[in-house]
Amino acid sequence: MRETIPLTTHRDQELVDITAEVHAVVKRSGIRDGIVHVYAQGATAAIMIQENWDESVQEDVIDFLSKQIPKGVWRHDAQDGNGDAHLKAGLVGPSETVPLIDGELGLSRWQNLFFCEFDGPRTERRVVVTVIADR
Repeated sequence: MRETIPLTTHRDQELVDITAEVHAVVKRSGIRDGIVHVYAQGATAAIMIQENWDESVQEDVIDFLSKQIPKGVWRHDAQDGNGDAHLKAGLVGPSETVPLIDGELGLSRWQNLFFCEFDGPRTERRVVVTVIADR
């Protein structure tokens, strides 16, 4: 079963918690055991599993990536001005796969799924969620 989740982002760079939306797709699928694949469409976005307790970890992720991959120094910047966004998305990666256990996402208490925006804000981002049964 596959669904696409539409997203609107509001900042140049941000991590958006999409766990509830992914969980809703899982519930609609009716599948109880298997895997859930979460994929960000777009070359300047990514998916990450990260701590959900407060926003400081998400802010630290953005700060770390911005220090390691600064704006304005990449060849691609001459075209679109977003060379850093492409590199950040490539480093983090476009997808995560989570076990589906008894109808629930197999995440720990401190883990959530985040859509990583590196070239926002955007009015239409898409995340493809695929739920695959183990039988």
